[in-house]
Amino acid sequence: MSDSEAETGVDVDEWRAEVQHQREQKDEFFADHPQSPIPPEEREAFDGLDYFDPDPDYRVEATVTTHDEPDPVEMETTNGPNVRYLRVVTFDFEASGETQTLAGYRQESDDSRSLFVPFRDKTTGQQTYRGGRYMEFEPNRELEDGDEVVLDFNLAYSPFCAYSETFACPLPPEENWLDVVIPAGERFGE
Repeated sequence: MSDSEAETGVDVDEWRAEVQHQREQKDEFFADHPQSPIPPEEREAFDGLDYFDPDPDYRVEATVTTHDEPDPVEMETTNGPNVRYLRVVTFDFEASGETQTLAGYRQESDDSRSLFVPFRDKTTGQQTYRGGRYMEFEPNRELEDGDEVVLDFNLAYSPFCAYSETFACPLPPEENWLDVVIPAGERFGE
């Protein structure tokens, strides 16, 4: 068992294969699906998204802090009115040897457990989309204070507005701007 496997409890080879499979499915969607954000006239030339190599070091253990009375957060968008989210949890984790914090949000009308985790890092605007990237976190139960979860930055992706200006995408609020490099997930050439 490797150090990474011992820390995260997953078989690294199986995990890499699953990440690769998800990326292939996304590339197929972007190339062929009518709801693809790739403009129709550009789809024939589309040969897949660019990604950082899967790196288990960017599957990080995070400690959860829940917010029983979530604060509203107004997020600017790339093309349109602001959107309102609720800050329902905070994740504390280590990255590049430093403690980092990211908030997880949910829209007021959303009663699912899914959390929206938009962020910027030191790759933003250079190796990744200038508007930031997103992660979706799907806990299998309601999170409680002190829970330990895994955030997998290898699943970070660019919003649809990175590919077409017809989309209005929330921009990560300043509280989710990381002061470290996260070379994981989707890359994006500007």
